Amino acid sequence: MTLRPVRAPLPTPVGEGAAEPRRRHPVRLPLTVSLLVLVGALILGIVVGPVHVGVGEIVGTLLHHVPLVRRHTGTPPVDQAIIWQVRAPRVVLAALVGAMLAGGGASYQGVLRNSLADPYLLGVAAGAGLGATIAIIAGGGNSLALPGAAFAGAVVAVTLTYVVSVAGGGQGSGYAIILAGVAVAAMLTAFQTYLQQRHTEEIRQIYMWILGSLSTSSWSDVRLVLPYIAVSLGVLLAHRRILDVLRVGGDEAGALGIHPERTRLIIVGAATLGTAAAVSVSGLIGFVGIIVPHAVRLAAGASYRVVLPVAMVAGAAFLVLADVVARTVQAPTEVPIGVVTALVGAPFFLIVLRSRRSRHGVL
Repeated sequence: MTLRPVRAPLPTPVGEGAAEPRRRHPVRLPLTVSLLVLVGALILGIVVGPVHVGVGEIVGTLLHHVPLVRRHTGTPPVDQAIIWQVRAPRVVLAALVGAMLAGGGASYQGVLRNSLADPYLLGVAAGAGLGATIAIIAGGGNSLALPGAAFAGAVVAVTLTYVVSVAGGGQGSGYAIILAGVAVAAMLTAFQTYLQQRHTEEIRQIYMWILGSLSTSSWSDVRLVLPYIAVSLGVLLAHRRILDVLRVGGDEAGALGIHPERTRLIIVGAATLGTAAAVSVSGLIGFVGIIVPHAVRLAAGASYRVVLPVAMVAGAAFLVLADVVARTVQAPTEVPIGVVTALVGAPFFLIVLRSRRSRHGVL
């Protein structure tokens, strides 16, 4: 009798076979949860305010202004103006800015391979602050000149950062960009401080913008930034799988046919464009780009296929809720929204640093 060799079954690759159905849609559950939180935040942002408006009147007013619906409402004109002209654009703008800051922060962290990077790392904040300061001093603080100047300042700052990093021999690498961003931000902040000292009568208005506020939000602000933010978020989402490859390293990305430097430039450019547009209408709102991506990673894993879309939705919800706190905690006056996010973000930042030190055995 002839014995035939028995072939051992081939090992099943990770992610295939029985485990595949469980990992086929890893983004579905966290994205659904974050969308539900966002819907609740939007409702809360429209309902809560110093003037009480009934839920029925709110729903009627919103349906009255929805295109193709135009449902008649018996809500008084004053209440309609409060809902549609004051609260609704403020809530929508907060969601747009929060989504952009969180998505930009997650993208920067992936491109630069630095989990503590944020959207302001490359000089966006310093450039926007200098541009806004110049506009306020020139008398354009109450017009479209302010967001336009802040946007231009942010774009110029990041462009200068990239030029300096390449000129320094870094070829636009992550560490070179970070160092160049620190240097450019310090220089532009020095110019801004000099202008503030020369024009002390405008310091209050300048600091109100720097601390961040959505109190003057309008539908014109939404229309102004929506195209930039929509394009930026779309580009970042299209590169979410590539971010997972870049997270491993540039050599590995090149071996898979990806041009790492060109891809980094596209992602950084998109994140910068959207962040510049966001801060031009909201001021400098810190910590959103750090705490939201980290919270998403802790809850849903480190893959950017999950982190990026969930962080955008969670960032929108977070900033809407932060704005609700900012306008109610000290009513009838408002606390700058940047103060609220800093009070939440600073302790979270310290917890992240503590956990990183504990994992590496550093006391």
